[in-house]
Amino acid sequence: MERTTLDGHWTLEAVAGPPEADAHRDPVQAVVPGCVHTDLLRASRIPDPFDGDGEAATQWIGDTVWRYRRTFDWADGTGLRRHDLVADGLDTLATIELNGIVVGTTANQHRSYRFPVGHLLRPGANELVVTFDAPVPAAVRLSELHGGELPHVNHHPYNALRKNASNFGWDWGVDVATSGIWKSIGIESWSGVRIAAVRPLVDVDGTTGVLTAHVDVEFAGSSGAFSQAIGSAPVASAGGDADAGLEARITLAPHHASAAHPGSDTAPPVRPTDPADTAGRVVGARPVATGPDRTTGSAVVRLEVPEVAVWWPRGHGDQPLYDVRVEVGDDVWTGRVGFRTVTLDTAADAGGAPFLLRVNDRPVIVRGANWIPDHAYLTEMTAERYAERIDDAVEANVNLLRIWGGGVYESDDLYDRCDELGILVWQDFLFACAAYAEEPWLADEVEPEVREAVTRLSPHPSLVVWNGNNENLVAYAEWGWRPSLVGRTWGNGYYRSLLPAIVAELDPTRPYTPGSPFSFDEYLTPNDERNGSVHIWDVWNTKDYTAYADWQPRFVAEFGFQGPPAWSTLTAVVHDEPLDPDGHEMLVHQKAHEGNRKLADGMRGHLPAPTTIEDWHWAAQLNQAHAIRFGMEWFRSRTPDNTGMVVWQLNDDWPVVSWALVDHAGHRKPVWYAVRQAYREVLATVQRSTAGDGLDVVVVNAGGAPVTDEVVVERRAFDGTVLATTTATVSVDPADAVRITLPVEVAAPQDRSGEVLVVTGSTSGRRVHDFAEVVDQRLGRRPFSVDVAATPEGARVTVTATAYVRDLALFPDRVVATARVDEGLVSLLPGESAVFEVTRAAGIDVEALAGHLVLRHAGDLLP
Repeated sequence: MERTTLDGHWTLEAVAGPPEADAHRDPVQAVVPGCVHTDLLRASRIPDPFDGDGEAATQWIGDTVWRYRRTFDWADGTGLRRHDLVADGLDTLATIELNGIVVGTTANQHRSYRFPVGHLLRPGANELVVTFDAPVPAAVRLSELHGGELPHVNHHPYNALRKNASNFGWDWGVDVATSGIWKSIGIESWSGVRIAAVRPLVDVDGTTGVLTAHVDVEFAGSSGAFSQAIGSAPVASAGGDADAGLEARITLAPHHASAAHPGSDTAPPVRPTDPADTAGRVVGARPVATGPDRTTGSAVVRLEVPEVAVWWPRGHGDQPLYDVRVEVGDDVWTGRVGFRTVTLDTAADAGGAPFLLRVNDRPVIVRGANWIPDHAYLTEMTAERYAERIDDAVEANVNLLRIWGGGVYESDDLYDRCDELGILVWQDFLFACAAYAEEPWLADEVEPEVREAVTRLSPHPSLVVWNGNNENLVAYAEWGWRPSLVGRTWGNGYYRSLLPAIVAELDPTRPYTPGSPFSFDEYLTPNDERNGSVHIWDVWNTKDYTAYADWQPRFVAEFGFQGPPAWSTLTAVVHDEPLDPDGHEMLVHQKAHEGNRKLADGMRGHLPAPTTIEDWHWAAQLNQAHAIRFGMEWFRSRTPDNTGMVVWQLNDDWPVVSWALVDHAGHRKPVWYAVRQAYREVLATVQRSTAGDGLDVVVVNAGGAPVTDEVVVERRAFDGTVLATTTATVSVDPADAVRITLPVEVAAPQDRSGEVLVVTGSTSGRRVHDFAEVVDQRLGRRPFSVDVAATPEGARVTVTATAYVRDLALFPDRVVATARVDEGLVSLLPGESAVFEVTRAAGIDVEALAGHLVLRHAGDLLP
């Protein structure tokens, strides 16, 4: 196998479109992989769509037909028989021409394509042209052609295309409908046989690991029209080079990681097994069975690994990985696996039906976050950016990422790092908040897409759930879709038939759920709180965040509350004069329906009404943190009835006011620190007593082993005086919780506005519980002293309280935009200190870090 890359320099030109496109008919330099927006930005042809109101000024791009073109030299001196043009990713409706002849057309961003082009290549210069239909009018045209628009959220009929849905805009996302060659493209030349697909499925039988490798091959003699996605059956054709003696040979060996934690910055690059290293190697082979037309073949090789090192989720054990090497003829495939089992328990019980993940037969309490595409331009996602964002999740005590169905099947960079760090992955199939046609014009793209995705992702031990869609079942049941869908298909056949059938065929080692939310019973609404998974959006949309406590869910797959991004992130793109929450450019960067009103409603009764833009920014961020911490601690206090939650959302795809924990520039918002606290493996939380009007301390254990927690609870005045105290020692089993009922003298404050509870556990750590909302507390304006010292990476800020300080936070990005701080939302009593380490800011003005708008706490919002 030899590959001639066609990545690199191309030209880009507008072919047809609105009047704005006429100025772009002269070619500009383009880079592949890439997209039209990044090419035009690089050429300074457009304003930045992320900046100010640039989104509106660049809407014409998605209405334009674009053409990529390049020439390349070709000299076939290899003697190889077959030459295929392989496009790993085209966005989306593409016509491909080689030397003036149409090679093929594509209609799916979510899959790859392979076309034989040997008969079209010529010695010397060759020209390759890829023309992309305008995605926005194409979506409208296809909808009208097939009976009119099916229901969908937002303003474009994205459900008519197999394209990243959020690329058309979302209630947190910029509308930048892209076109382009977004993954690698090249010519693969080969003879004999090539490995078309490998599915290395794992199991654990006692202490023995079992690898069942499914290997699909193609023979070079197949010819004629051919378009194939990995994992789908190649189109049959006459002829063949099938070798009756051909074998698939599998080599399995422990992966050699560095002494550092796998996936850390000091770990070496992932590498395949060294053939000279025989320690722990297991080898097997099976003959390749050829298909009836002798153009394709397959083999299934089973290997057993005695005393296998088992892969565990984070917090339950280590993450040992094994290298897999597959050889068929002269072709080689390499990958990695981890040995583990996974099941999803949804069997009815006395309380309804749970949603309980078990890995290696051990229950796993999910502390998850929803993942959206981390950049609106997918080609801007690097391995380093993936690593940083996943590290944000790890350091927030997240143990599962749900890859949401309105995005894409992500790069292996994401799944590899999750494999290494023990982060579980829930993978939606790419159907979100819309009805999808099941007729051939769309369905013919869905099946090869799904087959390719399941095959490509099957090696990753982190992947533990396949999910059919996001909110489409509940939309049919509760959003008023049914009347408009009478007599029309809407996707149910995908979720109930096609998708589970493909998973059962290609990857039966993992559970499948038809949708999120889903109640696992045909006679229940999909969003029933006592059955399966739920999405909770009445809080945020219509109710105060304390209404989370009205819910008793078994598993929460979505819930969230908005807050603005970091000040530096916001002011880099919003230039209203004066800056105002309801300014024009601010509202461009607030996509939620009536989002600012909901922010204001959400603060009411909790925080004073802000009177400056700086206080609005801090109050909105703080209220987001309070809301999410309240919900998380309530849900976790219901363990084991509640088996987990997945907060909406970890990340942003552009600078925006949103539900994210980490903004687009990589700044951890105050809510990130609240999540880190609420997602502690062992958590002590103060909740209303189940026995009356008192208070309980609930100690929750999400780890894999029993814990003993020695708990001290003190009722203290704001001046630090201990007013009452109690102690208890509890033992908590894995995936369980224990309640400690507090005596009345501890639980009942004499002065709600001037007292707090301090809960200190030997395992669960320290937690300060406020008896009153900020607006009702007697908090000082500046009840602390500050000491600041420079460090090689930035600064060390030490804050010592002189009275009660609630939710102390440092915002060094106001001084240096790249700065990051390790701690946030710290509450202190007199004499206690907190140390903040500022990094990524060498040479920062240390005195500025003590400034009023940089070092903030809840009390400085009071009049």
